[in-house]
Amino acid sequence: MSGGRLAGRYSLIVQLGAGGMGKVWLARDEMLDREVAVKELTLPEGLPAAERNELVTRAVREAQATARLRHPGIVALHDVIVEYGRPWLVMELLRGGSLADVVKRHGPMPQEHAARVGADLLEALAAAHAQGLQHRDVKPGNVFITDTGRVVLTDFGIARQEGQAAITEQGLTIGSPGFIAPERLDGDPGGPASDLWSVGATLFYAVEGRPMYGGTAGERITATLTTPPPEVGGHIGPVIAALTARHPFARPDARTARDALRQVAAGQSPRLTVTHEMTAPGRVRRPRRGLLWGAVAAVAVAAVVGAGVFVLVRQQGDGLPEAFTVPMDACSALPGGDVARLLRVQKPPAGRRSSDDEGPTCGWTIPKTGIGVQLQKDSDTADPWSMTPVSAHTLFENQKIKWGKYHQVDWTWPEVGATGSNKATLTPVHAVTGIGEEAFGYEMKGPTGRMHSAHVYFRLANLVVRVEYTTLGDRPTDDDIKRTALDAARATEEALRRAG
Repeated sequence: MSGGRLAGRYSLIVQLGAGGMGKVWLARDEMLDREVAVKELTLPEGLPAAERNELVTRAVREAQATARLRHPGIVALHDVIVEYGRPWLVMELLRGGSLADVVKRHGPMPQEHAARVGADLLEALAAAHAQGLQHRDVKPGNVFITDTGRVVLTDFGIARQEGQAAITEQGLTIGSPGFIAPERLDGDPGGPASDLWSVGATLFYAVEGRPMYGGTAGERITATLTTPPPEVGGHIGPVIAALTARHPFARPDARTARDALRQVAAGQSPRLTVTHEMTAPGRVRRPRRGLLWGAVAAVAVAAVVGAGVFVLVRQQGDGLPEAFTVPMDACSALPGGDVARLLRVQKPPAGRRSSDDEGPTCGWTIPKTGIGVQLQKDSDTADPWSMTPVSAHTLFENQKIKWGKYHQVDWTWPEVGATGSNKATLTPVHAVTGIGEEAFGYEMKGPTGRMHSAHVYFRLANLVVRVEYTTLGDRPTDDDIKRTALDAARATEEALRRAG
């Protein structure tokens, strides 16, 4: 086809590359006297004429949707032509190489460099998502880095406009195994969050120099569906972990992740908080040495879940759920009526969702007083509801050992009025009866020896739950504080059991 001419104005010069969806040509736009790239979309051989026409129509429709995007991080589409029975896309000509080529040539990227690339990529995706367009094939080969350092998202060949059928629904392709979000592999069409999972997988490739999952295409698909993503060290690790969270609503949106990557690119720890459309920004409690609510040196990943529903399966004979297996919302763990009763207010405050590396959390606060609930997970499990009763018991025992070793911590909870750094002395860990299948607790006292916080851990089936009650008020006695924490823990357990 070299030397051919399209639409009387585009002269094909030389083939630049080829892929599953077609060939790319260097061409000249004779009318505007400029070089362009032309993508020739190839269709399966032997298709009936009606199906071929339908695929061409869909390809043109999707190209029209892509053409509406005007962003420096998205390859510009100049023209769409249908000739020789197939579509041809005329695009801006980029000079440089793909992220895949760069990593193959130079090895893994420094984290700051990869973070800048990722932030630019997310900027482009945010623009596409704002127009209702999902890319659906984000991978290192579709992230182009020009000779001037510009990061460009290319190949919207299997993109999908919200509410429209896509060319891929006829079985041409669903993306690239190892970079396809798990929900799409499960048969769900996915959404913007699915593109973000692919960004996380792409960033893993950039900094590690290899895909998250190896093996054949089938093995990569199986691993994506069954194996948590490998951990990445350094500042970029929490961002990649958040982007590749198993459940779509546990991932940050494009702009939130972009801002976190900008911080990594500047050599800083990412301040990454995932919020739900009905919630305020996440918890900001930040004690030292791994205390529940936040980060220590590096700010923790906020892999918070959205407004989900508790679903319990496999009931035991005594009515106790054998396992919690479906994503759940920490702010649904304690009913609003119980929150109001425990805080002694008529109307419960809105819960604040957040997360650290120990699991999703929710906090309800009024001046000087707050209640917190966390659904915990261990470091080897993607989320709390993926644990087994055996691994949950191990986590429970490890937490009891850990808190039995601590004698003093620094903590802060600005929403209740505890700002700055506050020293607290921990009481010895003690057994708690009548809550869950096993439980323990401890309390925290201020410099004057007065108690201000009580904490209860309990295990129910495969869940480990942490409940806290804190008050800076003068009236509650130590016994009042401990009783309120126990009451909150019992109310949380009852809500879990009722949901089953």
